[in-house]
Amino acid sequence: MTKAIKLLTALPHKQRERLMELAKEVSFPEDTRIFEAGGTADRFWVIRSGAVHLDQQVTPQRRVTVASLGAGDLLGWSWLFPPYEWDFGAEAFSPVRAYEFDGAAVLALSVEDPLLGLSLVRTVAEILAHRLETTRGRLLEQYTIPRRGI
Repeated sequence: MTKAIKLLTALPHKQRERLMELAKEVSFPEDTRIFEAGGTADRFWVIRSGAVHLDQQVTPQRRVTVASLGAGDLLGWSWLFPPYEWDFGAEAFSPVRAYEFDGAAVLALSVEDPLLGLSLVRTVAEILAHRLETTRGRLLEQYTIPRRGI
């Protein structure tokens, strides 16, 4: 299994400094909906403190938590890929402090600094690969039928 990657610590120092020039400090009270699936994805966050649940609406009355994120984790990757819409919803599970980044500004900086762009895309890909492996493991645990002795 891949290891958990933290965006800001994975980027080379110079690229991290350039990215942080675009950071805006924000906070979300507990139980705040940060975004909804299908909404316009034009930004992302790096969580500084607190917890966020990613969820999927499975019925009109029910959401299922698909991942829990905490300090250092990337929240939001849909800003990087067309059609630039959130695939999941996100809700603050506790009070959250985060760095917020405008997706268009980061993409423009990535064109200006191709090393930053490449590092950013590779790191996001590693984060997504880890989350996919983690989700696959949870699904196998949940849906594997234990074999009974013969």
